[in-house]
Amino acid sequence: MIYTVTFNPAIDYAIGVENLQPGMTNRASYEQLLPGGKGLNVSVILNHLGIENTALGFIAGFTGTEIKRSFEALGGHSDFIELKNGFSRINVKIKSNKETEINAVGPMIDKAAASELLKKINTLKNGDTLILAGSIPASLPDSLYSDIMKMLSDRDIMIAVDATKDLLVNVLEHKPFLVKPNNHELGEIFGVTLTTRMEVIPYAKKLQEKGARNILISMAGEGAVLITETGDVLMSEAPKGIVKNSVGAGDSMVAGFIAGWCEKHDYAHAFKMGLSAGSASAFSEKLATKEEIKRVYNSFNLT
Repeated sequence: MIYTVTFNPAIDYAIGVENLQPGMTNRASYEQLLPGGKGLNVSVILNHLGIENTALGFIAGFTGTEIKRSFEALGGHSDFIELKNGFSRINVKIKSNKETEINAVGPMIDKAAASELLKKINTLKNGDTLILAGSIPASLPDSLYSDIMKMLSDRDIMIAVDATKDLLVNVLEHKPFLVKPNNHELGEIFGVTLTTRMEVIPYAKKLQEKGARNILISMAGEGAVLITETGDVLMSEAPKGIVKNSVGAGDSMVAGFIAGWCEKHDYAHAFKMGLSAGSASAFSEKLATKEEIKRVYNSFNLT
């Protein structure tokens, strides 16, 4: 079974504005409400690809009820912990001449709720997959990802981590199966600016030296790079298409990679599936469907 963890899921309120004018009254051209959060996005793409998984995390209040309802309406299976106080986030995604995001704070998560989640995660068995994605709320210890991986270290569980800065660096000693920073996040870790696929390779290898088994670097229009535990370096330009929405593209890449790996246990196929899923979501107003992902997959060759 695959499990995703989203500590701070949200309702993503996406709103289109033809030409956003700060300080003025703007009128929307369209709007949509979707369940959001990095782990939930991974779950949605896995669902679209027909891969069974369970979404874990915390929800609260009327917005939490809507997150659960809308996620399950998309075919998702969840095992959320419902908090007694507060309400889950509403994140605003403004689509205009430039994309603007306003991400809310979210509810306070107490120690009892955190312990309940750890108990659920501690039931994972050999052969399961765990995907830890996104930031950790301020009400939880910032060592939580590392603590979870340490707790599960006695089991054969495939763990993928999509996080930034110290949150990512601190899990490397526990040898995650996959980490997926983008080129800007990778550069931030080492204090450098990385703009080309060739530039990211030595720094991705440094993460591997610190313990990560496979490193997938997303680079938006520049494509992606994969450093595998077998020593191979795979890289490719991005598939061609019109970008309509960048929200969830990186999460889709993680889901596509995991789906591809589960399907064939072949890194080239997993890499191409990751690129295809990430690009297909970028080319869509919503997270990509299976048909959209397959269409992109069949439209290009790794270069």
